[in-house]
Amino acid sequence: MSSVLSYESLVHAVAGAVGSVTAMTVFFPLDTARLRLQGVVNVLLTTPLWVVNTRLKLQGAKFRNEDIVPTNYKGIIDAFHQIIRDEGILALWNGTFPSLLLVFNPAIQFMFYEGLKRQLLKKRMKLSSLDVFIIGAIAKAIATTVTYPMQTVQSILRFGRHRLNPENRTLGSLRNVLYLLHQRVRRFGIMGLYKGLEAKLLQTVLTAALMFLVYEKLTAATFTVMGLKSAGKH
Repeated sequence: MSSVLSYESLVHAVAGAVGSVTAMTVFFPLDTARLRLQGVVNVLLTTPLWVVNTRLKLQGAKFRNEDIVPTNYKGIIDAFHQIIRDEGILALWNGTFPSLLLVFNPAIQFMFYEGLKRQLLKKRMKLSSLDVFIIGAIAKAIATTVTYPMQTVQSILRFGRHRLNPENRTLGSLRNVLYLLHQRVRRFGIMGLYKGLEAKLLQTVLTAALMFLVYEKLTAATFTVMGLKSAGKH
């Protein structure tokens, strides 16, 4: 037992910890790149399922002032079959480009959250639960509002059956995204890009605010248990 708690063991433990921290710091950019690549891979793998899911959910729905070709899918397999037959296999990846751009939604959310948090901590020693909840809600509201036009285009492309330029139908290309944004604004005005935003905010903002609140409480509790000073205090 004494050998385990000896000075030599402590030196080895500290050296190992320092080595691990150094290695993690040096290679952290690679880990970040790996995570980004996984976000990207996930989008590419799941987009066909989202395309079919969106079309089945909205099949039979009537849209005013929308240039949409009607569909008649009998189920998931039939939807896949008809999409590939009528539009080509790449149509299953409609909306991929805006989906990839939407990966930045959490980054925007955390950027504003941390910024608001720092501003509040300049004026007070510690954030209350209400403070965390409010700035978490504000951060998510900003991120959702900024990226919502891209979510609108993503949904339109996934639903498909729009009469787009044939040479640019696949993968929700940049040209198609810009075309749909332009058409949306021309037909409905700038607010056409934000149809349904209220429901989306209600869905995401409260969830994000609660998530940040739980996160901060767990972080504070962990610091307390470890006997360390919380980063949220001066």
